[in-house]
Amino acid sequence: MSRRATLFALVCAVIGLVVSIAAAYVHYRLLYDPTYRSFCDVSSRISCTEVYMSRFSTVRGVPVAIFGAMWFVIAGLLSTAALRARDSVRESVPGYLFVLSTLALAIILYLAYASFVILKAVCLLCLVTYAAVIGLFLVSGAATTFPMTTLPRRAARDVRILAASPLALTLAVLFFAGAATTLAFFPREASIEAAGAATGPPPPLSQERQSEFERYYASQPRIPLIIPNDGAKVLIVKFNDFQCPACGQSYLAYKPIFAKYEAEHPGQVKVVLKDYPLNRDCNDAIGQTIHPAACDAAVAVRLAQQHDRTDAMEEWLYTHQPSMTPPSVRQAARDIGQITDFDAKYQPTLALVKGDVALGRQLAVKSTPTFFINGVKLEGMLPPQYFDQAIAYELAHAK
Repeated sequence: MSRRATLFALVCAVIGLVVSIAAAYVHYRLLYDPTYRSFCDVSSRISCTEVYMSRFSTVRGVPVAIFGAMWFVIAGLLSTAALRARDSVRESVPGYLFVLSTLALAIILYLAYASFVILKAVCLLCLVTYAAVIGLFLVSGAATTFPMTTLPRRAARDVRILAASPLALTLAVLFFAGAATTLAFFPREASIEAAGAATGPPPPLSQERQSEFERYYASQPRIPLIIPNDGAKVLIVKFNDFQCPACGQSYLAYKPIFAKYEAEHPGQVKVVLKDYPLNRDCNDAIGQTIHPAACDAAVAVRLAQQHDRTDAMEEWLYTHQPSMTPPSVRQAARDIGQITDFDAKYQPTLALVKGDVALGRQLAVKSTPTFFINGVKLEGMLPPQYFDQAIAYELAHAK
């Protein structure tokens, strides 16, 4: 691998690492600070927020950007080895980079498909990391001169060399320790769910955070909603998809908040659920079906209301999202919702779901969950503390 090719690979790795760290920072801020607006949100189509708030942006609650940063660290260390290591190791480095970049290329092709085709949104930070991976793939492929079948034997030899080098061993230990610590302690999306379900109402915000949020919240436009509030001072309308992970997380995280206000201000906070399944079978406002069981789930909850089984049906749906299919939803409708005439009532009930979808289109709903708190539109799931503060603000300023 020539020095020029090695330096090019190192530059690609460094650029990819820096951008991945920036992406992880943006993702974190979007999750925990509702006043934050990403610098790479150019429009509704060119938007990091649209991508990072989707189900494709995390793996078991950890942002994909974190794994990307780890990958680029490995690529950077290998590129450095191609400059500094002994000749036998340098010769093998292009093969290692080629294998790693081939695997990474398959992943970014999937993520690009999800972004461009399913979400119909472009993340500028993601594009830079894609370019860095492609650059590494091309330069390592061109520089690999030995048969790839010899790579396992070369790897076994180089591992022995690594174990004998104090510097290389120290770098390896630092990398794995850093990676394990990052994965263990980086805040996960799922932790929002756990916090809401396990600890009850969230602790109040600091005075500074509260003031900052209220300035942001008060500056948002209010959209008039023709939905009766039945005398409540705060009307919360949630456009929901029962197969949407963020919808399930917000359901669990906000339940203690609603219970608190019902106990402290009976009848003053009303929550209205509206269906907005991300499924073309009942929502032609979206380009492609994302949640194939969402229409059946919406119908199941509506029919469960007739048997006073709404809460049980919703709990089952939200806790079985990964394995949810139309047949499993219909089976749960019988077992959990006590619905024996699902097929007979499906089409008439689906027409009601489509009525909610039509309202969502009028209100420019694009994703789930989308909340309207007394007409203030909030897209995505707010951290529980901020959602609680929004309700408190509305109660305090109610006429």
